[in-house]
Amino acid sequence: MLRDGGTAHLRPIRPEDADGLRRFHSRLSDETIYFRFFSLLRELSDKDVAKFTVVDHVDRVALIATVGDEMVGVVRYERITPDEAEVAFNIEDAYQGRGVGSVFLEHIAAAARERGVTRFVADVLPNNRRMLRVFQDAGYVVGHAMEDGVVRLEFGLEPTENSLAVTFDREHRAEAASVSRLLRPSSVAVVGASRSPHSVGRTVLEHIRAGGFTGTVHAVNPHADAVGGVPSYGSVTDVPTDVDLAVIAVPADQVEQVVTDCGRKGVRGLVVVSSGFAETGEEGRERQQRLVRLARGAGMRVVGPASFGIVATDPEVSLNASLSPVMPPRGRVGFFSQSGALGIALLDNVVRRGLGISQFVSAGNRVDVSGNDLMQFWEDDEQTDAVMLYLESLGNPRKFSRVARRLSRRKPVIVVKSGRRARGGPPHGHDVRESTAPAAAVDALFARAGVIRVDTIHAMFDVGALVAHQPLPAGRRVAILGNSDALAVLAADACDEVGLELAGPPRQLGPLATGADFAAALDEVFASDDVDSVVALFIPPLVARDEEVAGVLAKAAQQADKTVVATFLGVRGVPEALRSSDGKGSVPSYHTPEDAVRSLAAATDYAQWRRTPAGNAVEPAGLDVRGAREVVSRAMQGLGDGEARDLDQDTLRSLLACYGVELWESRPAATVDAAVAAAEALDYPVALKTVAPHLRHRGDQGGVRLNVDHEPELRAAYAAMAARLGPGSATHFVVQRMASTGVACVISSVEDPLFGPVVSFGLGGVATELLDDWSYGIPPLTDSDLHDLVRSVRAAPLLFGHRGSEPVDTAQLEDLLARVARLADDLPEVAGLELNPVLVGVHGCSVLAGSARLARPRVRTDRGARALRG
Repeated sequence: MLRDGGTAHLRPIRPEDADGLRRFHSRLSDETIYFRFFSLLRELSDKDVAKFTVVDHVDRVALIATVGDEMVGVVRYERITPDEAEVAFNIEDAYQGRGVGSVFLEHIAAAARERGVTRFVADVLPNNRRMLRVFQDAGYVVGHAMEDGVVRLEFGLEPTENSLAVTFDREHRAEAASVSRLLRPSSVAVVGASRSPHSVGRTVLEHIRAGGFTGTVHAVNPHADAVGGVPSYGSVTDVPTDVDLAVIAVPADQVEQVVTDCGRKGVRGLVVVSSGFAETGEEGRERQQRLVRLARGAGMRVVGPASFGIVATDPEVSLNASLSPVMPPRGRVGFFSQSGALGIALLDNVVRRGLGISQFVSAGNRVDVSGNDLMQFWEDDEQTDAVMLYLESLGNPRKFSRVARRLSRRKPVIVVKSGRRARGGPPHGHDVRESTAPAAAVDALFARAGVIRVDTIHAMFDVGALVAHQPLPAGRRVAILGNSDALAVLAADACDEVGLELAGPPRQLGPLATGADFAAALDEVFASDDVDSVVALFIPPLVARDEEVAGVLAKAAQQADKTVVATFLGVRGVPEALRSSDGKGSVPSYHTPEDAVRSLAAATDYAQWRRTPAGNAVEPAGLDVRGAREVVSRAMQGLGDGEARDLDQDTLRSLLACYGVELWESRPAATVDAAVAAAEALDYPVALKTVAPHLRHRGDQGGVRLNVDHEPELRAAYAAMAARLGPGSATHFVVQRMASTGVACVISSVEDPLFGPVVSFGLGGVATELLDDWSYGIPPLTDSDLHDLVRSVRAAPLLFGHRGSEPVDTAQLEDLLARVARLADDLPEVAGLELNPVLVGVHGCSVLAGSARLARPRVRTDRGARALRG
């Protein structure tokens, strides 16, 4: 993704790129050539071309960027020492300043690190300010020196917190720009707009016109001169003016040609409402992949296919390029839906509830533009105060967590994630890897990102109406008032169920309450320092008029700084009577008191999360990441794709030591004499353990464990345990030095195909497994993540002095979790790791046993160098 929202294709250079390189060089200005070669090399010789296009991809690596069929940039490095290489860039003038150089640096640095290069040097002319900025702004620590009128730059390639922050910031700005191009077009072409009034293309065309689009609308239909009064053209390339956005509504087998034409025309973005792609099977999936490759190769982004369309209510745009017959009212909520089929129902809900939206995007099969892209855009969009997402799958959950966490610090994000109980494959049409992660891991991802997760579409709209119109609750104290005792009791019970505190008994105004009675009661609770939120209840009255009470409630709420929700005549949404002129301070109404309180609780929990300081990155001391990679590399030798290998204990001990984790030595004892010899080598007291398979269960990997102080006791224990285990048990004995008392815990990680590393924590024992009492985290983990990971299991009180026991060393436990999380994040080859048991004492942790398995990993969905999902 480029800085302006366009796209370019990066790939290694090939010998057959020779002609393309010559054409590229011929388009360069004299200044660009001089900056690259330090001389005016107007033409490349055959020798030059061969040198530049034939590389070994190890010591000499070159990448090119293409847009359409043409090369627009080249970056290369040449190794000059085993761990140092010289890097050089060359970018076509028309693409300078568009972010090609920064993307190049990310990818060439990643390629260099994979090949053992740890440092780059570059020679840059002093007046080549753009290239100097590429290096200086990358976030690396760059050294400078002037030699013979040339600036010599040197910097290490290991990613730093600063360089990652720079990468993510550039990604954010580029993706936001790409969405802005889609949602703020000045001209739209509807390809496939037919004369039939009920066709999909004609429907979208009519909705664009009826919605009051402020730009120019074109129809594309080779069989008509005009469609619905709009001039029509045979191809998008025939449109005489620029086209920013194309809405494609032609049969699936014609879409590729339309996309090719749009690329030639210079169209910036596509909305594909056509169906017949991945949702239909393998042939459709291949067609879908060709679609996105064609679009990205031409610098375009794609919404869809099988999209319901897009809507932008900004009066400067006023675009309804969707199948919805009604233009939703303008509001402050951005709305993204993966489902095309639910589009009409979702937008109908928006209209009926009076919610109002800023933009709506239906992704359909989500081949390109995703919820992550929209969140990047909405973070800085001044017209959006809250975000609603209807998700059927997560294509890149690691990125979702990172982007949503940043956005949630500024604006509430409400998510409905369907398929909570689903296992295996994603919905039809979604090209997503299968995941084996438990549902609780997804819940943890949402919770730690600050996302408000709800179970139903109705709940999403309920919470969205609150956070879009009311200030966030300052605390958990709730005042209840109304003219119905029964509703007040229901509201109070609901507060107890969701963990909200009652600020005194409900104020029961009685069925004869007037507007003045409501005004007095509202003034009193708004003035109280003991009230954070107000639940107002109003049923058809005996005395007061509806509009009188509505006016009182609306006016009081707009003047107050407290959160107000209502059950007003059973209306759901933001009724006109409770709405302010600009939407801010409008009072959302709910069908039942329980709905109102549940929405208020969701907003309260979110506000509390937002008040909690963001966690800090954790960097455990004493890590040897390079050493760990060498250990894994040696252990992976001879391991093919699809194969896995268990690590032996010595290799595992070496790997863990690279991350500052000591795995206690366990000496096998096939005979009692071997057990005695092991105990003498380890020095008494020792622990005699069994690892008999039929005694193993999660939380007690060692089976039976007995502590012994001297040889006679050891021999007696061995004989008793062998008798219990039966014939053949001797091969399952091990001897360890004796551990101090503590609480047994289990720490593990798995490499999930979709989520990447997933770390889990629980206390030892069968109860943990039976009750599924595990907490989960997806690295990288902050200090607050680690804090929550330990405390979110239900058995956590056992760590903190339950029933008078002495609290254990949770600081060391969190440090151990941080080291495991870092190992899992650094080494995707570690398919599974389990430390069990980990004995957490009053002072320190002891890792008594562990196991690990290696496998060839898939490329993670959120890798370091920026790349669009594909």
